[in-house]
Amino acid sequence: MTINFGLLGAGRIGKTHATALIGIPGTRLAAVFDPVEAAADAIVKMSGARRASVADILADKSIDAVLICTPTDMHADQIEQAALAGKAIFCEKPIDLSAARVRECLKLVADHNTKLMIGFNRRFDTHFAQVRERIDAGEIGKVELVQITSRDPGPPPIDYIKRSGGLFRDMMIHDFDMARFLLNDEIVSVSATAAVLVDAEIGKAGDVDTAVATLQSKSGKIAVITNSRRATYGYDQRIEVHGEKGVLSAGNMHTNTVTMGNGAGYRSAPLLDFFMERYASAYRTELTSFVKAIESGGAISPNGADGLKALELADAAFESAKMGKTVKVSV
Repeated sequence: MTINFGLLGAGRIGKTHATALIGIPGTRLAAVFDPVEAAADAIVKMSGARRASVADILADKSIDAVLICTPTDMHADQIEQAALAGKAIFCEKPIDLSAARVRECLKLVADHNTKLMIGFNRRFDTHFAQVRERIDAGEIGKVELVQITSRDPGPPPIDYIKRSGGLFRDMMIHDFDMARFLLNDEIVSVSATAAVLVDAEIGKAGDVDTAVATLQSKSGKIAVITNSRRATYGYDQRIEVHGEKGVLSAGNMHTNTVTMGNGAGYRSAPLLDFFMERYASAYRTELTSFVKAIESGGAISPNGADGLKALELADAAFESAKMGKTVKVSV
């Protein structure tokens, strides 16, 4: 059985997913939509897919699933359209910038018994996933404290910032999901602090570029997340989980593992440049999981509810940073 996919959105993340999909046996990228001809044609050239409109892709009964990689403000509408068309759906985060709109969308998805996976690719990173597996195996006992560091090598364009929903909903949302994944518990309170330290233009656009959030779970566990839009040394992605019996950590990925030592000290290779390189294998593992769920009829994870939870935490962090107080989150 070959699962035929339609791709909505051929930008940077769309190309990343198309590249991952091509390497998965039993799948075929059948059609691609993007209003930018050059972007769509690049995917056509690499995959053999045909160009098509969104309506054509959704009406094509030979297409089993869609990858939604369009701008955020299109996600909820396209999820609903795909659900009505009977497609399995993979959608990049977030579903929408409004939690109310997300709840409305997820109700339609549930009513039509649609498979929906949300693109929290970091759950599928080999190293992060192994940390969770070893937590589950009881190696460090009861988890007490999680620390997550996520720093981009540089800020995105201001035009992107203006429509992204802000650092908490665009960048830290991945870390909120990772905190839930590692704590294996729901978050009940969020306290956040944020500033504009990297680029004044980001502040003028109504966003922040540096932030810290402290989360507390229902059982009392604590997670601390730090984000920055600038890391002069590369793409900084680290986690540490402290428990009653020990600590588990996953460090950064370098371009190679060679180190040099001399009288001046030790020097190692640079970090991987950005998310396309750092999480290349995670994207493929993520889509492989989606394909297996379609084939088996099994449960999807992370699903729409996970997407909603992460957005609610992002909203709480935004409110906390703005108001200077801890915000309670309903479970």
